[in-house]
Amino acid sequence: MQIAVDRITALATAIVRHSGASEEHARAVADNLVGANLAGHDSHGVGMLPAYMKGIVAKQLDPLAELTVEQDRGPFLMINGNGGYGQVIGREAMKLGIAKAREMGVAVVGLKNSYHIGRIGAWGEMCAAAGFISIHYVNALSPNSLVAPFGGTESRFSTNPYCTALPATAGGPAVILDMATSQVAQGKVRVAFNKGVEVPEGSLIDSQGNPTNDPSVMFTEPKGALRTMGLHKGYGLAVICELLAGAFVGGITSAPDRIAEANIVNNMLTVIIDPNAFGTREQFEAEVDHFSSYVKSSPPAPGVEAVMVPGDPERNFRTERSKNGLPIDDVTWEEILNAGEQVGLSRDEALRILGN
Repeated sequence: MQIAVDRITALATAIVRHSGASEEHARAVADNLVGANLAGHDSHGVGMLPAYMKGIVAKQLDPLAELTVEQDRGPFLMINGNGGYGQVIGREAMKLGIAKAREMGVAVVGLKNSYHIGRIGAWGEMCAAAGFISIHYVNALSPNSLVAPFGGTESRFSTNPYCTALPATAGGPAVILDMATSQVAQGKVRVAFNKGVEVPEGSLIDSQGNPTNDPSVMFTEPKGALRTMGLHKGYGLAVICELLAGAFVGGITSAPDRIAEANIVNNMLTVIIDPNAFGTREQFEAEVDHFSSYVKSSPPAPGVEAVMVPGDPERNFRTERSKNGLPIDDVTWEEILNAGEQVGLSRDEALRILGN
């Protein structure tokens, strides 16, 4: 089905509001989730609501939690998310980091103990919109690890995202690299499983370590695992994300005995930099424009419409989906309605919000 953006945003807001969050925070969560769908990242969109409501019911996600600043020393900020909605905690953490970078030219922000902070590209886009470069390392903790180390057959860590964002220039839009260090995000496997389709080649291994395209191996016992992107190179970057985001910021690293059921904890190390720190912003922007134009001038390969730079696919998705609505498969839709019922939003009321 295709659902209009304003309608699904209203429904997501209502579900989060029923979970106990304030109207302002509920809208922040909904806008972030729908924003992920708009950008083409359905894995981090409204399909996450069922997991969030499970966290509420299990008392692992605190809908009223606010961040606390544990350390403010020069360019360094240490922030505790206190198990709150990551879309709220992440937004406030970036606001503090941007203010610090505006004052000092750079900010190093450690964020620990936040519930799922959503699509990391949203935080890169937020920094870029404020005119700053940002670099983000993230680890993710859940009761079950998801990704196998290179050469291994059992999972040992999660999808550990990495993001770097460059602000828009006079000649072009922001450059936003936002990626899981696994071949695909677990949410994309969930979407494929719900749709009854295969995942791309090289994404998964079964419980014996054999390559497979069947997403069901991540939802049945004994479970398979995601593979790191780029073989040993993606694995190496995943390890760096785990240690910088988990160990360095004072959070914890992956292990099955260190986190409760229904919890999804993110830790993130963010570096925010003023592009004029060396007094060369004009030259920096000129080189970004020159290189982007040069790269995109490459003749497209057969079957490719145009060469893109990081951030272009998301912009294309936003244009199309803002016009035509968000595609949501039947299984995910049923899960969203059930999630609302878990926190007291009746199915009839949910359908009324959608105008059905």
